[in-house]
Amino acid sequence: MAEVAFKEILAGCTKEGELYSRIKENWVQCFACGHKCKIPPGKEGICKVRFNIGGKLFVPFGYVSGIALDPIEKKPFFHVLPGSAALSFGMLGCDYHCSFCQNWITSQTLRDPRAVSSIEKISSEEIVNIALSKKAPVITSTYNEPLITSEWSVEIFKRAKGYGILTSYVSNGNGNPQVLDYLEPWVDLFKIDLKSYSQKTYSQLGGLLQNVLDTIKYLHLRGKWIEVVTLIVPGMNDSDEELTDMAKFICSVSPDIPWHVTAYHQDYKMNAKEDFTPTAALIRAAEIGYKEGLHYVYTGNLPGQTRNYENTYCCSCNELLIQRQGFRVISNKISDGRCVRCRAEIPGKWRI
Repeated sequence: MAEVAFKEILAGCTKEGELYSRIKENWVQCFACGHKCKIPPGKEGICKVRFNIGGKLFVPFGYVSGIALDPIEKKPFFHVLPGSAALSFGMLGCDYHCSFCQNWITSQTLRDPRAVSSIEKISSEEIVNIALSKKAPVITSTYNEPLITSEWSVEIFKRAKGYGILTSYVSNGNGNPQVLDYLEPWVDLFKIDLKSYSQKTYSQLGGLLQNVLDTIKYLHLRGKWIEVVTLIVPGMNDSDEELTDMAKFICSVSPDIPWHVTAYHQDYKMNAKEDFTPTAALIRAAEIGYKEGLHYVYTGNLPGQTRNYENTYCCSCNELLIQRQGFRVISNKISDGRCVRCRAEIPGKWRI
């Protein structure tokens, strides 16, 4: 009964979407993510939040499930305005069902009865005004999967760009050309999860590895700033072979793409005592990334425990440029986007 009532509340926070086409007998095909769901009348897509009413696709709009001011490093973006703040907002739903999800309360709403979350109606103008009042130079869609709520994000980002605010997605990367073309004018920065290099693993999560690889390549070719994150889950994606494959792929797109290898902690359906990432596993992953030719590899979620792998070094002269501990920037010596010592250009977004 509660689920039915909540569905009705969410249905009141929708509008007709833009990322779909009509097909026969009032079916629609959605293009918000890589699933490209074909949805009959009265049903929803895999994400549970985009649904067909009378041959029209209705999509989430005009609400948030959470909004907060976060360090940009928490997204994580390490090559974007270090030490600045990002206004983060999220909605509900996801196109995956990862058993280790660390945002499952919002992402698995309407899929898992334990995932209970509330929403707050808000306008795009109000969200941008919060960013302006907090002097946040970045607005990011996060907490759930932003691809499935892209119409709402674009509404916000169009307004934000009028004030010179950078816009970003924290996404699983399960894209397709239609949604990426739709987002191209409005999203500056992408954090993409590369959860594994095994299709068997992606099948268990509810996705396709190739979609993620194609998304990363597409965004790089179009000049978008990308940082890739791999949550190191013991027994799932932490073998030397798989880490090597991931590092080689990222390097083949560009060695300048930062790769964040981050520690998993017990959550959602993986909450046994042994479900955590040892410090040594993160260090080993970082070493593999550098060995395969990446210029910037970072460890995450174990602040101060992983040698110097939270810091940014010049890939030309090895000068320490940004010293960090967790989400805190201790020092930043990048000058006009260049190494303070040898003047090599450091890839990233160092100014608006």
